[in-house]
Order: sequence, then structure tokens, then C-alpha cells
Amino acid sequence: MQASIDAVRVAGTPQGPVPVVVLAVEGEDDVVPIFIGFNEATSIARGLEAEDIGRPLTHDLLLDVMEELGSRIDRVVVTEIEERDAGQGGTYIADIHLETPRGETVVDARPSDSLALAARTNAPIEVSEAVFADSRDDSEKFDELEDIRNVSGDI
Repeated sequence: MQASIDAVRVAGTPQGPVPVVVLAVEGEDDVVPIFIGFNEATSIARGLEAEDIGRPLTHDLLLDVMEELGSRIDRVVVTEIEERDAGQGGTYIADIHLETPRGETVVDARPSDSLALAARTNAPIEVSEAVFADSRDDSEKFDELEDIRNVSGDI
């Protein structure tokens, strides 16, 4: 299923504020929320803004190295959710599909890192049907949340 980064927001939880990247899925009203860390959320937001801040950050550096080696990101796919023991939440799994001088290859990566790279390259984002079915949520829940850029200051 084709997806895109709709927003990077901050949700209030009993444990405190938690960033969430909200993926809009083509043709669906529901979204896929993926809760991530503040550093990762800030990196995704920076990638979406395409702002050059001078020195490269980790995701910028990785892209520079990949490009120097003749590779490019073909697409990012959020493939599955590994369930936790208690059945609450889970860990999202993603793959980065690369075109390299030696051919196509797939690299296992955290969804937050994959999305930070996709945000910088405009690479297509996909969500498996199983991930969408297991994690879909009402988009209106996330519309009211604070944008990460308003929480963490200037990014």
C-alpha cells in the first residue's frame, strides 16, 4: 500500500510526551501511527523541510556515503509489526530497497531511520497490508496533536 508522511507530532501519554510519525495511506481515511524517539522525529521533520543546516547529520551523512558509492534508495517498506509479549504495541520492522552498482539489495532498518531517509530523497513509502490492518487508527486523533517543530524548538 502506498503511503506518505502526513505529519510528525507529539502525543501526550501517561509516561510523558512521545513523538509519533503519522503515515497517510493512499485511498484510506485511517492512518498508520508509529511512535518513535525525539531525535528520530526531529530528523524526519528536518528531512521534510529539506533545510540545509551546514554540517551533515547522521541521516545526511548516510545518504552522502550511499551516493558516493553509486547507490540510491528505490523505496522504503514498513513490512511488519513484531508483537510484544503482553500483546500491547509492538516493534515495527522496515526495509530499505536500494539500487546499487551491483544490483538491487534490501537492508533491514528501523522505520524511523527509513522514513528519515525517505523524507530526504522523496523515495516512495509503502506499508504492508498486514501492518495497515494491525495498526490503522482514526486520522482525527492525530490532527489535534502538536507538531514536533513546535515542541522541540527550531529544528
